[in-house]
Amino acid sequence: MMRNTRGNGWVLLLVLLCGIIVGGFIGEVLGNFIPILKYGYNLGVTPHTYDLRILKITFGLSFNINMFSILGIIISIIVYRRL
Repeated sequence: MMRNTRGNGWVLLLVLLCGIIVGGFIGEVLGNFIPILKYGYNLGVTPHTYDLRILKITFGLSFNINMFSILGIIISIIVYRRL
């Protein structure tokens, strides 16, 4: 079977997103027992609201990255390379 040498960016993004979510969830659950695993850093932009009289739009993005999220990213890259 021939392997695609270019790869697919959307599959990589999906696998990375799954790794971040699963790793973050495991870190939060195990962080109750081992507090160092809950240590993390918040990245993001505060929500901005634009009122256009007819339409109100709010934009914002926030990430909470902990130790297991980083481990999830590493594992997801390994899984992607094996696909």
